[in-house]
Amino acid sequence: MAGNWLPAAQLTGSGRPVLQPGEVECSLLSSVDLFSEETPSFPNLKAGVVILTTHRLIWVQESTTSPTAIFIPLSAVTHIFSLKRSIKSMFASPRFRFQASLGEKGTKGVVVITLILRGKSDIESFVEKFWEAWRKKAWEDGKKSGQEASGSGLGSGHGSGVDGGLAVRMPVVGVAGILRKEQEIWENTDKSLQEAFQDLNALMNKAKEMVTLAERMRAKLLSGSTSQATGTNDEENGTKEEMQELLLSVGIVSPVTKESAGALYHQQLSRQLADFAKIPLERAGGMINLIDIYCLFNRARGTELISPDDLLRACSLWEKFDVPVMLRTFDSGVMVIQSKSHSDFEVFTRIRSMVTTPDALRAGVTASDAAMTLGIAPAMAKEHLLAAEGKGLLCRDVSPDGFRFFVNLLQEVDADDIFLVKDYGIYQTWVKVISDAR
Repeated sequence: MAGNWLPAAQLTGSGRPVLQPGEVECSLLSSVDLFSEETPSFPNLKAGVVILTTHRLIWVQESTTSPTAIFIPLSAVTHIFSLKRSIKSMFASPRFRFQASLGEKGTKGVVVITLILRGKSDIESFVEKFWEAWRKKAWEDGKKSGQEASGSGLGSGHGSGVDGGLAVRMPVVGVAGILRKEQEIWENTDKSLQEAFQDLNALMNKAKEMVTLAERMRAKLLSGSTSQATGTNDEENGTKEEMQELLLSVGIVSPVTKESAGALYHQQLSRQLADFAKIPLERAGGMINLIDIYCLFNRARGTELISPDDLLRACSLWEKFDVPVMLRTFDSGVMVIQSKSHSDFEVFTRIRSMVTTPDALRAGVTASDAAMTLGIAPAMAKEHLLAAEGKGLLCRDVSPDGFRFFVNLLQEVDADDIFLVKDYGIYQTWVKVISDAR
């Protein structure tokens, strides 16, 4: 799409950009054209979403089939032009221009790139964030942090007013003594602050390293889960499940916020939620309660919490996107997130096997029994049992103890002779179980 000028950006299954280690989103804009007026061979990109990060400027062309994306490294930007103020610009779409050194090795050239914002966006806020991300050079932070930490220490005798370990402090009284005392207090405070910030910088650097390590481990576990052989032992499986549960708590490195996404907040939140729900859905068997995913998603977002209305609106937008998850509402009103590959037939098959055991034929099963067998929450298990009842597979018995579900034996009865008991099938097994119980 972009020829030899711009590299392709990797996208997730929901169309969100795959961020590099330490990369954080800063701003998003919709309906943006990207082209170069001075370079005819440069690609002319129309009506895409621009995502500004601390490392790159990413342009995503949205489509219903397969979204495509390119990016411009901020390290390649050589100059940023100021916004033009004129009467003509008040009636035209806002424009932003910058200069970058782009192209493949050996064919690089300086290109002046123009962005035209055709949507309702704050161009001044975007340019300010662009300047800030370019000046900070976050892609070089890893090299600078170690040098700054090693060179920020202070000597133990600096600013103390003592010339040596054997020097004797002469008492100073009057105004000079008060000024000396105040100076010592300020110097001690300044030293304490520098030591505190030095420790804080070290902690932040370690936190970045831990997040990067956790992402690598999570990617390795996910790749291993699809390619591993079936002969793993229980101990290895238990360790893998424990590691996956711990890695779910690491959090989202760059959560979508209203400040960064603006008008695209719910759209980008919907895509990020679809990516996040992949692992919880796999562990839950393809379906998870909306309340559970709300708690997990907010825990992963850290301090950038979202409201239940934001979550529901983000889930409702999945119908417009080509994502592998969907929002489902049961007849009782319970809302769940379900993988599109999830099959109710498989669940009904497991339920039928459960209710045809001798104990279940005699006493039935409860939602708690089904929850233990299916490995899901009791509320979800009850919805599956009610859905199986709606298909005619089960029937229920309501008592003061609650709901108990039984296999539907009416399907085993011969309509021509209702008093005929077959010598095979579930009905005969039920008759034998009841007779033995007496």
